[in-house]
Amino acid sequence: MEILFVVPYAPNLVRTRPYNLIRSLTKRGNRVTLLTLWTNEEERADLARLEQQIHRVLALPMPAWRSLWNCALALPTPAPLQSVYSWQPDLLSLLDGSAHFDVVHVEHLRGSRYALYFKKQGRWPVVWDSVDCISHLFRQAAVSSESFVGRWRSRFELKRTERYEGWLAGQFDKVLATSSVDGQALASLNGNGAVERIAVLPNGVDVDYFSPETAVSRQENVIIVTGKMSYHANVTMTLRLVNDIMPLVWARRPDAEVWIVGKDPGREIKALGQHTAVTVTGTVPDIRDYIRKAAIAAAPIAYGAGIQNKVLEAMACAAPVVATPQAIAALDVTPSRHLLVATTPQRFANALLELLDSPQRRRQLGEAGRAYIKNRHHWNNIAANLEAIYRELIEARP
Repeated sequence: MEILFVVPYAPNLVRTRPYNLIRSLTKRGNRVTLLTLWTNEEERADLARLEQQIHRVLALPMPAWRSLWNCALALPTPAPLQSVYSWQPDLLSLLDGSAHFDVVHVEHLRGSRYALYFKKQGRWPVVWDSVDCISHLFRQAAVSSESFVGRWRSRFELKRTERYEGWLAGQFDKVLATSSVDGQALASLNGNGAVERIAVLPNGVDVDYFSPETAVSRQENVIIVTGKMSYHANVTMTLRLVNDIMPLVWARRPDAEVWIVGKDPGREIKALGQHTAVTVTGTVPDIRDYIRKAAIAAAPIAYGAGIQNKVLEAMACAAPVVATPQAIAALDVTPSRHLLVATTPQRFANALLELLDSPQRRRQLGEAGRAYIKNRHHWNNIAANLEAIYRELIEARP
């Protein structure tokens, strides 16, 4: 198939969904043209490497001033800021007018204006991959975020995002979401009129890249938490781990350490590093080195949407995971078999202590978690399901 894949940010190892879908579709014999934006030289280099692996990359820079200008123009309108943040109409001029594609795939609310452009053209079926239901995320963040800016922004954007996402859900040939929770949330915003258009396409893991390393010994007292540390949901998660859960752990295991691994930690996260048992790394060359060395991966997520990649990646590396129900809502896992699940700080601390005290239990959970990932979240299988969606749309066209 000839696939036009539009992503409003550069796909890379951090933006794992478009990066791995594009590569997997290519490996399966499809020709993928990527239309995207980059914001710095690091992202530009990411795209240059990706261009060596796929059919074609068409990209333009997206300076911060333009995103801010887009948002300023949208403030007095009903459009959510996310829907205009990455709008760069010059990007569309990179396409040859005679180009032919079998299907157009556009990712995220930030890419929705591009999806609407291709829908208006009417030349090819359009798949809009919402990824997560942003309204569902904002609704939770407005109440639970420990970041004042995060709460304020979520409350400001919530109503306009609900209206816009509900309308978008009925506009395209197919709408994708990473979980049934997000798919149902989108359908409800549309009055359930778009139920037949919505399909669940979960995230996967590169199980060859994220894998255990037998030559590396795990440090038996280390608990790791990962994620982009400027993202409000990750900030809330990490603050709750260190401030609410770890004091209960340290009361029994004062030797326990916490590694906070992820890019762009803000003032609140950096301050946690003042504790002698807490290490804040910031950006690291290879996150796998840290996951493979930690005894336990913690994901005490208070709110979120879609699939938590941090959980998938830890399980793929055979790290035993302790998580909240919110962190695994999109997964078909069995608690106590694939990972441990805890609902309160005390129960979370008890689960961490259980694993700190039992190397055998840690090994058992780690092996079961990796087996689950290989069976249920292999990118090749997910790409095959996406191909089936494309074919159904193509065959339905006149």
